[in-house]
Amino acid sequence: MVEHMKWWGWGRESVSFTHNDKPKLAPFVRTHIGLDITRPPAQAPAFADLTVDPPKLPEGLRAALVDAVGAEHVNIDALDRVVHTYGKSLRDLVRLRNQDFGRLPDAVVYPADEEAVRAVLAAALAADAVVIPFGGGSNIAGSLEASRGETRPVISVDLGRLDRVLEIDADARLARIQAGALGPHLEEQLNAQGWTLGHFPDSFSHSTLGGWIATRSSGMQSDKYGDIAEITRAVRVVTPAGVLATRPVPSQSTGPSVREMILGSEGRLGIITEATVQVHRVPEERVILGYFFPTWDDGLLAMREIAESEATVSVTRVSDANETQFSLATSKKGSPTNQLLSAGLKQYLRRVRKFDLEKMCLSFIGFEGTAGHVRTQRKLVGEIVSRHGGLCVGTGPGQLYDQKKFDTPYIRDFLLGQGAVADVSETSTSWSQLAPLYRGVVARANKAFAELGVQGWIMCHLSHSYHSGACLYFTFAYSAPITLDAIEGYDTVKSAIQQGFIDLDGTLSHHHAVGLEHAGWLAEDISPAGVTLMTALFDGIDPGHNLNPGKIIPSGPVSAEATPASAVEATPAAAARPDAG
Repeated sequence: MVEHMKWWGWGRESVSFTHNDKPKLAPFVRTHIGLDITRPPAQAPAFADLTVDPPKLPEGLRAALVDAVGAEHVNIDALDRVVHTYGKSLRDLVRLRNQDFGRLPDAVVYPADEEAVRAVLAAALAADAVVIPFGGGSNIAGSLEASRGETRPVISVDLGRLDRVLEIDADARLARIQAGALGPHLEEQLNAQGWTLGHFPDSFSHSTLGGWIATRSSGMQSDKYGDIAEITRAVRVVTPAGVLATRPVPSQSTGPSVREMILGSEGRLGIITEATVQVHRVPEERVILGYFFPTWDDGLLAMREIAESEATVSVTRVSDANETQFSLATSKKGSPTNQLLSAGLKQYLRRVRKFDLEKMCLSFIGFEGTAGHVRTQRKLVGEIVSRHGGLCVGTGPGQLYDQKKFDTPYIRDFLLGQGAVADVSETSTSWSQLAPLYRGVVARANKAFAELGVQGWIMCHLSHSYHSGACLYFTFAYSAPITLDAIEGYDTVKSAIQQGFIDLDGTLSHHHAVGLEHAGWLAEDISPAGVTLMTALFDGIDPGHNLNPGKIIPSGPVSAEATPASAVEATPAAAARPDAG
């Protein structure tokens, strides 16, 4: 059976964050959000003590699902249903810890191939059931939950058994991969043949290729490898109209891009079963260096100049002063990051470089390729960094960043257990608008903290650079009792930040998707006409609103007649498969 994350938080049961080996963290948190994290954290309730509503699965539908995937792969177990109810947003975790399970799925099914997915969707449509695709369960935008008022049967379709790299075309540098492959398993299969996808989102350990495509994910090394929208060259999707299959050609002029319609569709158009993606040879050399910049503005200017240069680096990341202070506070005693600010270096930065250590910003820049190419990259970047007052502090901090880059969500869980509301919001905007947007969003968040009467903290980093702009990734936290009432205060801060993105010429989300969390701002982001176009697309393929209804755009009235199952059965998968060679 597919292994899942813990039902009440992020990651595996055996992994957790602790402050005990980080001597600066408790004083930092106490100073900035007024919270004592040295107390024993609140524990999640024992699952056996919880009350979980029984499933409401019609016998005819259950029999059809068993026919599709086998009895052992139709699960109505309480724990499995709870795991598949939500993603891992702050809202989700607060509700789970307070035993608010919303509308549980009535069954979780685990198809092993595309034919089984087709059979599952046909059975669901025939029974007028709701179908919600599920990858790793890492979504934080509300893309996985059913409406609380949903009266139809709800089926969670877990793609975890579709986890193989099917084929690699070495000449085209393309790989066919099943949609349920988790990041680590996908890379393991590619690396064994000397290839990499190069896609490493924060959720990498617990997210899937299909999930990345369905939410337009972006990875930490997207400066070199591109976002998932650029990486994905073709898709196979089981839809009510049959199997959608696009060809993995380098470019085409065949009307509006059907491939692009699937990217970011969050299950509204069908169930992604497979994708053909760009892959690259594992680089000969890879190194991430740490840098300090005198100020945030200096760091932003350097990142822009690097993007304009011929350096073609793999990572460009710079934290603002607040996030830099937090990063230094979370370092272990004796670690490379902890040793960064030795007494000698502090004195040098203050007296010789004239740094204000309270305004200083930490940056990580990644280099990949042949040894000669990496040397050239480092030289070009070093010149740019120097022009903006920056200082290289070596490979130690970069190595630590690389090792710990997927651990950040565990910190949020730890803080939640200690009584802190902590979450993230990300956007992208043009280089010319980055600084004004940053200042405006920080001001709005601080105003929201004041309205709530709490001591709050907001920090930010630039995480992905593009030709015309970059992504800004904000993290905020404040202390509050972790009851269901905490969601109201959270919404005050989250809404202030999201509205700031829209008002200051950013997008409502750079890579976390729309789901339910961000749907309220969609018309302001893509215009009312854009919403009309998208609505027509969703209603055209799914008039019965059976496919993950309500995500991205709230569903309208459900059609009296469900889409007939025969539409799915009419298109044999083999006839739709393009030539992968």
